[in-house]
Amino acid sequence: MQIAPARGKLGVLLVGLGAVATTTIAGVCAIRKGLAPPIGSLTQMGTVRLGKRTEGRSPKINDFVPLADLNDIVFGGWDIFQEDCYSAARTAGVLETAQLDKVRGELEAIRPMPAVFDQRYVKRLNGPNVKKGKNKRDLAEQLIADIRGFKEKHGCDRLVMVWTGSTEVYMKEAPVHASIATFEKGLEQSDDAIPSSMIYAYAALREGLPFANAAPNLTADVPAMLELAARTGAPVAGNDMKTGQTLMKTIIAPGLKARLLGVRGWYSTNILGNRDGEVLDDPESFKTKEESKKSALDYIFQPHLYPELYKDLCHVVRINYYPPRGDNKEGWDNIDLIGWLGYPMQLKINFLCRDSILAAPIVVDSALFLDLAKRAGMSGIQEWLSFYFKAPMHAREVYPEHDLFIQLMKLKNTLRHMQGEELITHLGREYYD
Repeated sequence: MQIAPARGKLGVLLVGLGAVATTTIAGVCAIRKGLAPPIGSLTQMGTVRLGKRTEGRSPKINDFVPLADLNDIVFGGWDIFQEDCYSAARTAGVLETAQLDKVRGELEAIRPMPAVFDQRYVKRLNGPNVKKGKNKRDLAEQLIADIRGFKEKHGCDRLVMVWTGSTEVYMKEAPVHASIATFEKGLEQSDDAIPSSMIYAYAALREGLPFANAAPNLTADVPAMLELAARTGAPVAGNDMKTGQTLMKTIIAPGLKARLLGVRGWYSTNILGNRDGEVLDDPESFKTKEESKKSALDYIFQPHLYPELYKDLCHVVRINYYPPRGDNKEGWDNIDLIGWLGYPMQLKINFLCRDSILAAPIVVDSALFLDLAKRAGMSGIQEWLSFYFKAPMHAREVYPEHDLFIQLMKLKNTLRHMQGEELITHLGREYYD
């Protein structure tokens, strides 16, 4: 596979410069200055085994494949609030002021472009820094002008867009999403089935930019967007970055299934107090998040194959907005297990996590891997990036893979395939035959 080199600057455009985005940007600035390690980032700290175990070849991923260097990244984006990234990061309250002050200059230089925003899709938010247009097509063209202007102003060779904005209200695929033609007609008519996130995805894909959706919104995974991605050679990935409680589920559930332990019930509740928590306090936005969070167990446990163990699983998910907690999210899980001869057991997990701290390295990895995919000529759905998402995009004829360990094997095998290395099966018979 021919991969174009990562020459020049990579522009990373983030939609929504809130807690996740500012933590990402500040983190990259700090890492570039040697002030902190890139913990949690596969592209920066991960390794990939090559060949047999006896060969001892395990290079770092960023030495093995030609990823963009963190020093070559230029950040920009849109937000409904006008404050610069330093002020926005202070408002978000994720990182300590002393740490932010060390990269204050770089953060203050990043000011958001006016956003495409409609409060009907995110009911708990409103802000003044919003574009006006005669219809949604006009708004999309304004975003395309922003993209081109940013690329020229900052001398970027390539661009990537990541939606790091809020969770929109629950939506289902509609006739307007069937093709590029119907979608563009819908833009002209400002069809209600086209939320703000889809306008961003359309603008990115029309310009051939790789696009990742960090939220559970119905955004890029509709036929119109996939048709457009194929036309312009743009890679896409999503949906809903896997950070706290769902990360734990995709670690624990495969282990329970591997040992064929039954699960009668899985009760999950969360409290968080950041802007995401406020948005999810609206029932329609919560419905979008709930669907994303609940799907993982169904696919991991495969109740159609193991009905005695998982068919009657009672799975409950709750999210509560609790302002005193800020960005420090707490997830409780109570799992009712069934073991040998039907005897009951319980597993309880209390994950005191930091939402944006877990999300930031995933934003970086998604941007760098999507840029790699673009340079390798890999357009459309990048299922090998399922590792990062709660509701991973996938071909319609197959089920999504949610098992974190299978996802990681898929990701690393894709990197091996890109560089013409032998895929790892872990069969291991060659050592004993």
